[in-house]
Amino acid sequence: MVIAEDQIRKISNSAPNIARTLQIAIDGPAGAGKSTVAKRVADLLGYLYIDTGSMYRAATWLILKMGIEIADQAAITAAVAKSKIELKPGDAQEKIHVFVDGYEVTTEIRSPQITKLVSPLSTIAAVREQLVKQQRKMAASGGVVLDGRDIGTVVLPQANIKIFLTASPEVRAHRRLAELKANGIEEQYDRLLQDIIERDNRDSNRQIAPLAMAEDAVLILSDNMTIDDVVSHIIKLCETD
Repeated sequence: MVIAEDQIRKISNSAPNIARTLQIAIDGPAGAGKSTVAKRVADLLGYLYIDTGSMYRAATWLILKMGIEIADQAAITAAVAKSKIELKPGDAQEKIHVFVDGYEVTTEIRSPQITKLVSPLSTIAAVREQLVKQQRKMAASGGVVLDGRDIGTVVLPQANIKIFLTASPEVRAHRRLAELKANGIEEQYDRLLQDIIERDNRDSNRQIAPLAMAEDAVLILSDNMTIDDVVSHIIKLCETD
């Protein structure tokens, strides 16, 4: 959903009351709309958007391209260590472009196959260590928005603003179906719903950096909220008196 012009003006007018060096962490399960919201918040505040999820998806794309089995952690770690994953600003339609060793994978990393494998890959400690180090370095000066599943608990526990954005599995499955169709990818709702339920379970119960809400995070349940509503709420939380 595109935020209406009057909504953009309203949000932009509040920007002077927001510090330019905040670290904003948005966590939540798959399909909760974290990336869409994070991109919009960063755009409106003039902040840098660090798409952590795309970094893990890019690493997953790499191992599939190389034919490495998901169980071969040593080979995966070596491949990621030798590769260069880059995030570059895009245009109004595509806020972030993702590259692996100079090859753009922005659309390819959204395939169902990568969606299914990215969670197991993200549990590999050595892979996470490398990517988290990059993320912390990019966020060190503030003025950033990061989204993921452990930003407020692991990557940036000192973040100024922490959000846990979620929605019911059914709502998330419908949203994911619409996103795939927009990219020309056909998928079944029932399969997507089952995948989301299974992924929630894996992400919440994994030993390394599990999906969890930080104690000082603000919970946003977006089942009955528009993108406008969520973005406005987060902007409001960032405002100073």
